[in-house]
Amino acid sequence: MPILERGNTRDRESQGLPKVPVPPLKQTLDTYLKCVQHLVKEEQFRKTKAIVEKFGAPGGVGEILQKRLVERRDKMTNWVYDYWLEDMYLNNRLALPVNSSPVMVFPKQTFRDRADALRFAARLIRGVLEYKALIDGRALPVDFARGQLAGTPLCMEQYYRLFTSYRYPGLKSDTLKVQMNTASSAPDHMIVVCKNQFFVLDVVANGKQLNEAEILSQLEKIVTMSENAEERLPPMGILTSDGRTEWAQARDALIKDQTNKDSLALIESCICVICLDEPSRLEASDTNRALMMLHGGGREQNGANRWYDKSMQFVIGMNGTCGVVCDHSPFEGIVMVQCSEYLMKYVTGSPSKITASSSSRELFPPRRLQWKYNANIQGLLTASGDRLQRLVNNLDMDVFTFKVYGKEFIKKQKMSPDAFIQVALQLAFYKCSERLVSTYESASIRRFQEGRVDNIRSATAEALAFVKLMTDERVTFTDSEKMKRLREAINAQTNYTVAAITGMAIDNHLLGLLRISAELRMEKPEIFCDETYRASNHFILSSSQVPTTVEMFCCYGPVVPNGYGACYNPQSEHIIFCVSSFWENTETSSAVFVKALNEGLLEIRDLCNRSNAEATKLAESSQRASQPHKSGK
Repeated sequence: MPILERGNTRDRESQGLPKVPVPPLKQTLDTYLKCVQHLVKEEQFRKTKAIVEKFGAPGGVGEILQKRLVERRDKMTNWVYDYWLEDMYLNNRLALPVNSSPVMVFPKQTFRDRADALRFAARLIRGVLEYKALIDGRALPVDFARGQLAGTPLCMEQYYRLFTSYRYPGLKSDTLKVQMNTASSAPDHMIVVCKNQFFVLDVVANGKQLNEAEILSQLEKIVTMSENAEERLPPMGILTSDGRTEWAQARDALIKDQTNKDSLALIESCICVICLDEPSRLEASDTNRALMMLHGGGREQNGANRWYDKSMQFVIGMNGTCGVVCDHSPFEGIVMVQCSEYLMKYVTGSPSKITASSSSRELFPPRRLQWKYNANIQGLLTASGDRLQRLVNNLDMDVFTFKVYGKEFIKKQKMSPDAFIQVALQLAFYKCSERLVSTYESASIRRFQEGRVDNIRSATAEALAFVKLMTDERVTFTDSEKMKRLREAINAQTNYTVAAITGMAIDNHLLGLLRISAELRMEKPEIFCDETYRASNHFILSSSQVPTTVEMFCCYGPVVPNGYGACYNPQSEHIIFCVSSFWENTETSSAVFVKALNEGLLEIRDLCNRSNAEATKLAESSQRASQPHKSGK
C-alpha cells in the first residue's frame, strides 16, 4: 500500500489547529440523498433511498463503520488524509499530464533572444532558492482563510512538500515520498532539461549557494552541451508522461542498469526540474500557452522535455511561454499560486543581480545524466511517445477571458463571487446538455491539521430550479421570480461551501466509511455498489477557483472522458476561465461550453440590472408617496 513517508517534525502552526471532524452519519446520508435526488431518475432514486435507509438504520452496517471511523479519528492526526490521497491520486492509473497535473501559466515574457530567456531562468532559480530558504526556515507567514469564514489560520504543512516530494510510479499504486531534510541531507542540486537531455545543476559550491551570474553561466554551458549531437541520448523524460503502470514497468526495465539507477537517483532527489523549452510553432495565445504547459505539445515539440514525477517543474520557453507544472499529490493549487506569485514578484521586482562574470568562482561544469538503453527501452520510448501524442491530439482547451464584469459587480449584488460563478457554470452546462450532472468543486479544509480538500457538490436542486427558469422559452417568468431562484441557488451553494470548509461535506466521509468496510474485510456495503453512488462520483464537471493577484492563470484537464475541466480566476473587472474537454467525446466541446458560459453570464447580469432598476424605481415612488403634498399658493 502506498504511504506518504513523513518525518517526525510536525508543523508548529498546525499543532494548534483542530482535527478534521467525522460528520454525524445521519447528516451525511440525508445530504447525500439531497445531492443526488434531482440528478437521477425517480425509480433509481427510490431504490437508492431504500438502500441508504437500510445502511443508516439503528444497529446497521453504517453505525458499525461510523464507530470505527470515529476511533480512527481519535488515534490519528488526520483520519482522511491517506484514504483521500490514495483514492484521489496514488491509485489513479492515468497519465499525469492533462489528467492530473495542474499548471500555472505565467505572464507572457518578451525575450529578445536566448540570452534573455536564460537570464530570466537564472533569476527564477535564485527566486526558488530564496523561497525554499523561507520554507526551510519555517519563516513563511501563516495563511489565513479568505472568502467564507475569513480570518481562520490555515495549516501550512503543504508548503513543506513543495520541493521535497517525489512521486514514484507503481504497478498498482504510486508512492509519494517526502524527504524531511536535516540541513546536512538537504538536496543542493536541480535538474535542467534542454533538448530532451538531462543535466545536474549544482546550486551550492563549497558550502555557498551560486549567485545569479554563476547560475546563468552554468545554464549557458548546459545549452551548449545540449547542442552536441554526438552526445545526444534518447528522450527519457517521455516515459514519465505515460500511464502510471506503463511508466512503472519501464522504470523497472531502466533500473536493471546501474548507470540508469544513478541518473534516476539524482532526478528523484533534486529540488525541482527546470525545463528550457524550444520555441513552440504555435502563436502564443493564452490557449496555446496553456497547452504547452499541460503537455509540452507532444514528442515533436517539448513533450519529452519534462519529468512529471517531480512536484515542481518550471518551464521557460525560448519564445516567452513560461509557467510551472505540478504533481498534484503533495499539495493544492493555492500553494502553487503563492509560490508562483512570490517568484514572479522576485523576477520582476528588484534589478537583476547579475554582476560581471569575472568575479565568479571557478565552478565544476554541469554534468549530463547518462542513460543506458537497448531495443526494449527504445520500444518503450516509442510506445510512450505514441500515447502522449494521442493525449495531445485529444485535448480540447479554451482559455476565455470574460471582460464584461468581474467580482466587483458580483459583490455589488451582495453575492459571493465564487457561488455566483458556480451557478453560472451550472447554467452553461444546462444550456449545452439540458440536464445537470455531478459536479466537483474543491473546498480547502486547511482549517484542520494536515487538511487537504473536500468536495462542494455545486449541482444543487436550487441551481437546477434557477437554470430551468432561465432557459424555459415556453413560459415567461417574471424577473422577481428569477431573482428569487438565483438568490436561493447562490445561498444553497454558499451553505454547502461553509459545510465543506468546516469538515461537514459528504465525500470524504463516504470514502472513509467505504475504506473502513474494506479494512474490516466486509462484503462491500450495498450503498457503494449502487448505480447512484457510481454516477455521483463520476464528475462530468470538475471545477476550481484559483484566484491570483499577479496576471497568470491555472488550468487542468477533465477528470473523466466525457467531462469538462473548468478552472476560473475572478479578478475585479474580468474573469479568466480555462475550459477543457476531450475531442474524442462527441457530447463535449470546450468552445460550445464557453459560448454558453458567456451567454449565461450576460443573462444573469441583465437580470440583476433590471431587478436593481426596478427596486430603485419602487423605492423612489414609495418615497414620493410618503412625502406630504405641498399646495402652491
